[in-house]
Amino acid sequence: MIYYLPTHEYARVEGNTAYIGISKYAAEQLGNVVYVDMPEMDDDVNAGEEFGAIESVKAASDLFSPVSGAVIEINEELIDNPRLINEDPETHWIIKVEMNNTAELEGLLTPEAYAQVCANEKH
Repeated sequence: MIYYLPTHEYARVEGNTAYIGISKYAAEQLGNVVYVDMPEMDDDVNAGEEFGAIESVKAASDLFSPVSGAVIEINEELIDNPRLINEDPETHWIIKVEMNNTAELEGLLTPEAYAQVCANEKH
């Protein structure tokens, strides 16, 4: 299942693990991604708090974590090739987090609710 924040980050959840990245809508709005600032392995992230930043030729944006937990992997492919996010942002996640509170998922947006957020932004 995929959950979203209104700030356009997603958490693709498999068991107790969340793959966190930015939505396709956010990647389209940013344009060509040139840099991704990620936390270190074993860092803790907190739901709703900043964990890094993403820069494109158009803008720089802070990244917010949809869930709390420990960073168990960073997507090292993005260090040398951040544009992978533009190709397929939901395949090219940014960090993998071992969640410590799955109840937080209840406060996130479903794909349908997130689609409505994006539709409202376009108007």
